[in-house]
Amino acid sequence: MEVDALTKENEELKRRVQVLENQLKQARPEGVKSYFPLIESKGYSNDTTDKNSVLTIVVLGASGDLAKKKTFPALYELFRRGLFPKEFLVIGYARTPMDPAKFKHHITQNLKGSSENKEKFASSAHYVAGNYNSLDDFQKLSDEISNFEKKLHPGASSNRVFYMALPPVVFVDAAKAIKSKALSKSGWNRVIVEKPFGRDLNSFRVMSRELSAIFNEDEIYRIDHYLGKEMVQNLMALRFANSVFEPLWNHRYISSVTITFKENFGTEGRGGYFDEFGIIRDVMQNHLTQILSLVAMESPVSLAAEDIRDEKVKVLRAIPAVEYKDTVLGQYGRDDKGKNPSYLDDKTVPKGSNCPTFAMAVLHIHNSRWNGVPFILKCGKALDERKAEVRVQFKDVTANLFTDSPRNELVLRLQPKEAIYMKTNIKVPGLTSELVQTELDLTYDDRFKAAEEGLPDAYERLILDVTRGDHNLFVRADELDAAWKIFTPLLHHIESEKVKPIIYPFGSRGPSEADELAKKYGYVRHSNYSWGSKM
Repeated sequence: MEVDALTKENEELKRRVQVLENQLKQARPEGVKSYFPLIESKGYSNDTTDKNSVLTIVVLGASGDLAKKKTFPALYELFRRGLFPKEFLVIGYARTPMDPAKFKHHITQNLKGSSENKEKFASSAHYVAGNYNSLDDFQKLSDEISNFEKKLHPGASSNRVFYMALPPVVFVDAAKAIKSKALSKSGWNRVIVEKPFGRDLNSFRVMSRELSAIFNEDEIYRIDHYLGKEMVQNLMALRFANSVFEPLWNHRYISSVTITFKENFGTEGRGGYFDEFGIIRDVMQNHLTQILSLVAMESPVSLAAEDIRDEKVKVLRAIPAVEYKDTVLGQYGRDDKGKNPSYLDDKTVPKGSNCPTFAMAVLHIHNSRWNGVPFILKCGKALDERKAEVRVQFKDVTANLFTDSPRNELVLRLQPKEAIYMKTNIKVPGLTSELVQTELDLTYDDRFKAAEEGLPDAYERLILDVTRGDHNLFVRADELDAAWKIFTPLLHHIESEKVKPIIYPFGSRGPSEADELAKKYGYVRHSNYSWGSKM
């Protein structure tokens, strides 16, 4: 027993040393560059691997929609920009049988650019069919990878990324098979895991425990693609590279923070999958909560991944579980004219489903910076517009000389048309003393040539960071644990009580009860203002 205990302790010490070594590597001065990669005409600097190695990216679930629409296009763009080494391979793996011609069509049908670039990319891609729980099939996969690597660069070491674009039910089986049969023995190995990370706190912990028994934490990259968006990354720069904001970033000056995700379309035949999770699990518990942590966290010691994620965890742990009385749940019905269908009209949705397609929740952070400031998270489908934004509303001016002047707001528009703007009050030009609300506007398309040419997709940035071993934009296990603690009691209440959502018309702003809840917590909406409109 003592020998076993010493062995376990020794293994734990080794693991901690490895984590510390990784932190030291990430704390290098160049870390700023890797966290905010610059887009230049020649692309990013190519530091993904050494010259005497082959980079192989294995896409598991290669026949699925996620791989077709997101993963392969991102890999192609990185390849086209010259950000992968010359010795580069893409291996697709899935249960669906596909011959080379069919696989080539599958991975290139959503690509943009010249046919020459598409052909070059396709020539680096190969496909292997097999099951996710078969060690024999993964041995076959490993043999095929090794053969392709040897042909590409005989004698070179092999670095492998395993992108698990898979449903959660096969995560663990696939991970065990990778570990047993498909890992490189001559280079590093990294595993990308897609959400959903469980359905609640307990299921996440089971999944996390099983994955952690297979791979070390520094080998696992839990991807939340919102963290790869340009404006989400800019939260760090905006907050900590500009001295003007820090004195204002607290409960003394800020009245509320609203984080919004809106889609102007419904489930469109994919409601069966959506119904298994709902809008809280699909968007609020991950995307919006991750953004909240970046808005609210304290300044990290450095830009090293572990320092940033430590601060995110601290702020998430300061948030108590959200209460049902602080939520509004909705489900979209048909529009007023009957042109757009309701959620229940989707034939893939179970009859009579109570699954919410809209949710608002008010969260509270119990610390000295944010005491009393409501954080309003709002997300929904089939709403009046498509956008994602962070809206920081400041308090009313004290001893106001100008009566009824609207509140200032700092808005970070994440998508579409990325922008940062500050709503301010100025005098109307001319022979009048009337005030009008306008904005100090930094719209990316107007200011940056790189934005005109098209910013990199979030998946491009995240996959590139995996090849560089940079965990900054990925979610650590204890972050997810803290996030699930906030939402699990609410989810269990909704399901056990069979809570019926409020029906709202397709194309509306959502349930009016959401506006009332925001107003209750002090948010003031000025409906006569429209960003970007000419006065």
